[in-house]
Amino acid sequence: MSQEPTSSAHPPLPPTSEEDTLSRLRLLRSRRVGIATYWRLLAEHGSARAALDALPDVARAAGIEDYAPCSVEAARAEMAAARSAGAHLLAHGDPLYPADLATLPDAPPLLWLRGRAALLRRPMLALVGARNASSLGLRMARRLAAELSEAGWIVVSGLARGIDAHAHEAALTGGTIAVAAGGVDVVYPPENADLTARIARDGLILSEQPPGLAPQGRHFPARNRIVAGLSRAVLVVEAAARSGSLITARAGLDAGREVMAVPGHPFDARAGGCNLLIRDGAILVRGARDVLDIIGRIAPSTSALPKHSNAPPEPRESPSDAVSVRILNRLGAAPLAEDQLLRDLGLPAAQVSQALVDLELSGQVARQPGGLLARHGPANGAG
Repeated sequence: MSQEPTSSAHPPLPPTSEEDTLSRLRLLRSRRVGIATYWRLLAEHGSARAALDALPDVARAAGIEDYAPCSVEAARAEMAAARSAGAHLLAHGDPLYPADLATLPDAPPLLWLRGRAALLRRPMLALVGARNASSLGLRMARRLAAELSEAGWIVVSGLARGIDAHAHEAALTGGTIAVAAGGVDVVYPPENADLTARIARDGLILSEQPPGLAPQGRHFPARNRIVAGLSRAVLVVEAAARSGSLITARAGLDAGREVMAVPGHPFDARAGGCNLLIRDGAILVRGARDVLDIIGRIAPSTSALPKHSNAPPEPRESPSDAVSVRILNRLGAAPLAEDQLLRDLGLPAAQVSQALVDLELSGQVARQPGGLLARHGPANGAG
């Protein structure tokens, strides 16, 4: 019953009923069942209920006697605690599940969400850094987060003290997502209590851990992979040579994300990690313009996003620009890979990305797991 990541295909559909959701939660919370084992059991047995029935025999074959899966009572208690915290469950395969995160071989099968789930439809960028950041580093983080937020990007970070907290604070008006190491209802560190409450109200907090769980050391690297997986790029502002921020950067590299770093003085240990990243090929960042030049300038309208709702944004008028029209003409009900769309259009990636975000927000294009795109509504039939 190994817990190593696997590259096998994940089931394409989310849970289809409350009973199925409960069974999947029980399976994921069962002792010795990691993410790889979870997907393998689902694939081998066809359903979470059947996998749960088979688990004692699977454990016995692995030399574990008297094995019992997570109980119905424990799973129901977790769901009740989530409801009390105002959280709800998002399953892999759900249309709202972020496509970038779904590409990870160890993508979380289930996520607890607390706040504005519609923010998951927006383009995301990770901004992370040192907990004991310098005054200059904190100023840089605030400026970058504010300007990137104004450009239409959702700033993702880990809700830690220092750079993370200042990035969330500066991006809160435009939209920020905090990935918690513990439960979505747990305040950590304690000095972030007010910020956590405001993110839960105006932004989004998410976690793969059960509500009420206080974070432990092993949870932080797992949290960092989600921060990187949600994001199209990882930006590091101050980090020591051995730090959690570098774990996030490595997770971003493993996931094929752009990694960027703000340089610092060679004598400042807090800049050692960033300088090492740049030495090893990360993109040097002097300000938000450098970031936007790499990932493209995206300025989607947020007026259609309800401030306190988990519902998708209301459709807006059809985009009239030529790129959007060409995209809609290429897409149909059958999913198409985004890289294939780029090849078909023969346009700069940044230009297509900007138009796709607008089409996604207007409800005319749906992004599916695995980087696939499909059109909502009738196709024009043009080629």
